Amino acid sequence: MSRSQFAGVDVSRETLARLQEFASLLTKWTERINLVAPATIPHLWDRHIVDSAQLFQHAPPDARTWLDLGSGGGLPGLVCAILARDSMPGCHFTLIESDTRKSAFLMTASRTLNLAVTVLPQRVEMVPPQGADIISARALAPLVQLLPLVERHLSQDGVALLPKGKNHAQELAVAQQEWQFELCSYPSLTDPLARLLLLKEIHRV
Repeated sequence: MSRSQFAGVDVSRETLARLQEFASLLTKWTERINLVAPATIPHLWDRHIVDSAQLFQHAPPDARTWLDLGSGGGLPGLVCAILARDSMPGCHFTLIESDTRKSAFLMTASRTLNLAVTVLPQRVEMVPPQGADIISARALAPLVQLLPLVERHLSQDGVALLPKGKNHAQELAVAQQEWQFELCSYPSLTDPLARLLLLKEIHRV
């Protein structure tokens, strides 16, 4: 099987083809509903897909459950589910998205791409605790507002993968007034001002 590197992950030709198919679906649906900003469509691959895929290289390979909060257009949830189909086939993804039109897209894309995904069209705070091994959330809320949701749904030994933009340092400083956590911070592959935050052992001060 032919393989290549994509966003720091070793992927097969079939996985790259699924990512291309996902990009086509996302572009088509964005013409009807606001999955991503239309102005970003010409830069969809780098701006959204690579930016989402970079989380996967930091995912524990033995994870069995991955929860994506506020999934929107499947970024990063569906992108990481596509990558996991090849290299982490035992990992099941749950995507939470309260917008019914966006959740309809997530369901359709999951079926089309034959992914191990469950979509919950509910508000994150209303979903029963999931005990997930991995939690991701992209552009959902500032860190101090995100951490109560992450703590609610994360397993005791789980990790949170949270991409953050240029204000990541300020968000961390505010969050650390109320929360304690083990932190690793990685450079973003798509934005020199952004970081990918990996958090563990999350609890209130």
